[in-house]
Amino acid sequence: MKKIFKANNISCMNCANLIKGSLEDDFGEIVVNLDVKPREVTVEIADESSEKKFKEEMNELGYSVVE
Repeated sequence: MKKIFKANNISCMNCANLIKGSLEDDFGEIVVNLDVKPREVTVEIADESSEKKFKEEMNELGYSVVE
């Protein structure tokens, strides 16, 4: 199911491209909305363990997910 996460520290298209380039192999298509604050990242999440992994990988990239 598609899920929208709100994330801090995403400031520009370069940030969005880093997220997409780093995570799309594991999570499929990722859409980053730069028009809202906090920024929204839409991703296909299969289950709870995938959601946890996504949040951990976002954090490793320097973008904290806020609910």
